[in-house]
Amino acid sequence: MKKVAVIMGSDSDIPVVQKAVDILNQFSVPYEVHIYSAHRTPTETKKFSQNARSNNFGVIIAAAGMAAHLAGAIAADTTLPVIGVPIESNHLGGIDALLSTVQMPPGIPVATVAIDGAVNAALLSIQILSLNDENMAKKLEEFRKQNHKKILEKNYSIENRFNNKNSDHASK
Repeated sequence: MKKVAVIMGSDSDIPVVQKAVDILNQFSVPYEVHIYSAHRTPTETKKFSQNARSNNFGVIIAAAGMAAHLAGAIAADTTLPVIGVPIESNHLGGIDALLSTVQMPPGIPVATVAIDGAVNAALLSIQILSLNDENMAKKLEEFRKQNHKKILEKNYSIENRFNNKNSDHASK
């Protein structure tokens, strides 16, 4: 199975990136985690990106805040799918990172998830890998069924908590 690369621009991104790693672990997807910066380690970022396919990666998740050029810098040097995760910042709430990640020029695509959307980045990378892995596709289907079940259980609990009280209150 191909690996997923999880690249973050700074160690301050670990709390968000950890959520992607947790999902990859849940699905038993092999991965590597690195810190590379589009601005502070451009040579290493470029080398990693250029060699990612030959190093058995299938998808790259790139998480960065503020100027957030990491996903685009990586995408410029590989033909692998790159998923950008804009990280929330104190100054502009992550909107700066979102715009920097999503506004790519034609010819260099980057899939972009929500601000701090590492869970969806991991799930999207698993969906991409599942194109060539039927077992992974089945795991995704089961994951969705379990999520469906959890929401219905929560709905039932909420209905019992609030709707019964509302009917009691309305009848008094």
